[in-house]
Amino acid sequence: MLLFYAGFLPWVLAAPSTTSFVHELKESFNAPAGWHPLGLPSPEHNIELQIGLHQPNFHVLEQHLYEVSDPTTYAQVDELVAPHDEALALVNEWLGAYGVDDSSIVRSSARDWIRVTLPVKMVEEMLDTTYQVWKHVDGTHLVRTTSYSLPDYLHPHIDVVQPTTLFGRWKNQNSHVIIEEDQTFAKETSLLNTQNTIVDPACNTSITIDCLLQLYNATGFTPSARDNSIGITGYLEQYANEADLQSFYADQVPKAVNSSFELISVKGGINSQNSSEAGVEANLDVQFAFGLTHPIPGTFYSTAGRPPIIQAPGDTSANTNEPYNDWIEFVLAQDDPPKVISTSYGEPEQTVPFSYAQRACRGFAQLGARGISLTFSSGDGGVGDGNPDPATQQCQSLDGKNTTQFLPLFPAVTAIGGTVNVPEIAVDFSGGGFSNYFARPSYQDSVVPAYINALPKGTYAGLFNTSGRGIPDIAAEGRRFRVWFQGAVISVGGTSASSPTAAGIIALLNDVRLSKGLPTLGFLNPLIYKARISAAFNDITIGNNPGCGTEGFNATKGWDPVTGFGTPNFGLLKDLI
Repeated sequence: MLLFYAGFLPWVLAAPSTTSFVHELKESFNAPAGWHPLGLPSPEHNIELQIGLHQPNFHVLEQHLYEVSDPTTYAQVDELVAPHDEALALVNEWLGAYGVDDSSIVRSSARDWIRVTLPVKMVEEMLDTTYQVWKHVDGTHLVRTTSYSLPDYLHPHIDVVQPTTLFGRWKNQNSHVIIEEDQTFAKETSLLNTQNTIVDPACNTSITIDCLLQLYNATGFTPSARDNSIGITGYLEQYANEADLQSFYADQVPKAVNSSFELISVKGGINSQNSSEAGVEANLDVQFAFGLTHPIPGTFYSTAGRPPIIQAPGDTSANTNEPYNDWIEFVLAQDDPPKVISTSYGEPEQTVPFSYAQRACRGFAQLGARGISLTFSSGDGGVGDGNPDPATQQCQSLDGKNTTQFLPLFPAVTAIGGTVNVPEIAVDFSGGGFSNYFARPSYQDSVVPAYINALPKGTYAGLFNTSGRGIPDIAAEGRRFRVWFQGAVISVGGTSASSPTAAGIIALLNDVRLSKGLPTLGFLNPLIYKARISAAFNDITIGNNPGCGTEGFNATKGWDPVTGFGTPNFGLLKDLI
């Protein structure tokens, strides 16, 4: 809803007057590399403002994350993240002082998020800031600011306001799309994977559903539980093509032919079936996630929006928000989301303001507490940019000092790294390292310090946070996936292949639990890091993940920041969960 200024229409002000507000800086953030200001936007340019209110009881919800046997309900989660009545009253009063009527506000079910569309001139007054039109070197435009303020008394009650300092571009992780590649055919009649499972030698040249079932010891298992489900997220106009899916099924999963998935539109997202608009990422994700888990019902979320294209500083078109937060808010409001959901999109952590990163992770925690597992690609840049050359690497900090540092990806709920070959080794682009935002969680204390302490003294000193959350958690194959795209077969790689693969295996494990009358796995990490569970993964001990002018970290026995604990062995895990 567009609100007009006093010069156009009279508006009633609620007490107090805006002149009584004493603004204090809430957040400042340096624009990430590649962004440059062009000038001021039109004062009438619309911004869909999102205001995240403080969640005073979040610590209670966090406890539920570790209680796999007792997932919370949608209503219970809402109750745990609801803001105090005082916060609601004070924020309403502040908005009312600028003429924002309650009828123009959209609230989340827990009332912890407020959305309202306002012209940029009004938002600038409310936040005591100045927006600019910014252009990225890739041609993307955004209307953003690098700092904003709030009345001092609101600071304890508001965690985050966006879009302000978030220059999100949310890239998908299939940066290794290969149409043709050299193929070296194995001479053996069979190959042994790490845990002595028999694998077709052709899997060293092309990864299929059968390859993954063999590699991860799930051959012959047929899902049968009621109420199981798996989901895939789609952004950036990535469309999952039905005709390609049927060709894929005919090629690799004949029993799935004529089956499909449920399409759920978020913020007006579509799923064009024009072959020319098929997305490599979307096709890869739905084909392998749903092919691995057939007949478990699959859902594809198509979320509309990307950073808007603004032709000039005077453009007055509406400013679409980053679709990532739109999806989180949407799925949190659903009564029964898929039990496991895979995402193959992310950003270098340092390009995301901490306030936004923290609030997004709290949204993921809400899903985890409800028994929903989330997998994310760990990234395709090794420890940063994938470049081992110190002279040309591009891993500079955003603190104004331009120092070299490793660049972990955000988000990392259950982060999935990549492998290649049979037997598996780490693929060289597997994203991994240590968060600069989030401290190491207690469930990692028994393994991550051991890895760091085993490094030769001084290794990469100053390049990574030795007390940060370690990434990834586990891994899966990440190269040579046989994907149908625009009516033909192509070979695709990237940790964007690893995440839906891991999600598929998790869906099969959920099936085992549901068949026994047990709840789904929910937030996976506390379980994965239990010694008896981590021992059931195929440990990857060869390979490294170069980047930022270094050779990166090495895969080794046990957990490592290249492949985590390794790849899943369904046959062992199903008897342990």
